[in-house]
Amino acid sequence: MTQQTVIITGASSGVGLYTAKAMAQRGWQVVMACRDLPKTETAARAVGMSSASYSILPIDLGSLASVRKFVQDFRATGKSLEALVCNAAVYLPLLKEPMRSPEGYELSVATNHFGHFLLANLLLDDLKAAAGVDKRLIILGTVTANSKELGGKIPIPAPADLGDLQGLAAGFKAPIAMIDGKPFKAGKAYKDSKLCNMMTSRELHRRYHDATGIVFNTLYPGCVADTPLFRNSYPLFQKIFPWFQKNITKGYVTQELAGERVAQVVADPEFKQSGVHWSWGNRQKVGGKSFVQELSDKASDDKAIRMWELTEKLVGLNS
Repeated sequence: MTQQTVIITGASSGVGLYTAKAMAQRGWQVVMACRDLPKTETAARAVGMSSASYSILPIDLGSLASVRKFVQDFRATGKSLEALVCNAAVYLPLLKEPMRSPEGYELSVATNHFGHFLLANLLLDDLKAAAGVDKRLIILGTVTANSKELGGKIPIPAPADLGDLQGLAAGFKAPIAMIDGKPFKAGKAYKDSKLCNMMTSRELHRRYHDATGIVFNTLYPGCVADTPLFRNSYPLFQKIFPWFQKNITKGYVTQELAGERVAQVVADPEFKQSGVHWSWGNRQKVGGKSFVQELSDKASDDKAIRMWELTEKLVGLNS
């Protein structure tokens, strides 16, 4: 059998890096899609990945031009594509004013949602072309964007809520910085972008699964409280949060265990069901059992369709 290839965004650290390691251990060829190539190379060696098991291609998901260039670069390698893992994310909770992407969009939504939305759509043809194999497109979700789970019910600083998508409908450029069109809240911008990630996966499944056989899913592997995702939080938070998750909520998982769970959803036969959001019971334990987690009504099909159509326009897919 020809070696299968997976692209993993944000694979230079945290969950993405350990997903890359777990996929390489399964015999896959890993394309590590990252901004900092030397950092990625060092990280891959540090976790023991053999040089033959991976390659590195540059991408800045906050730049739509960079996403398009990445797709060109990947196709130039001649590799097939059997799986795409949309893992990378930025979390900038201390910002008082929004940072902007090169296209002028608020950076959290531009990176976490727009960049992955464009990448997934551009690579659909590559996934379709992989003949005779199980093909999957997996997007990382989060508990804080799903009010069906306890972590998503905590309203501090603000729960994920896309409103009627007024911000997207108005073009999402300055002075607009929130999907719902309301005043900027940095932590909420992250949660909103992750809710869009989960809605995107649901809509990908609705539109393309039956025709292509591609499996489209999201997952929440547990709270990786010490991941570099939190490097822009208060230093005290970075110390207290892992302790709190380990000892109070019991939701903490290691980066390595989270990476292994992502790899399971990407490659293992028991995760072939499409259109679902995977989670784990007894999350801290290596043997924790996976289950399909219900998503909140905020990820409804009607809103997902509208979100898709507006995003398609903003990233230049239907122009």
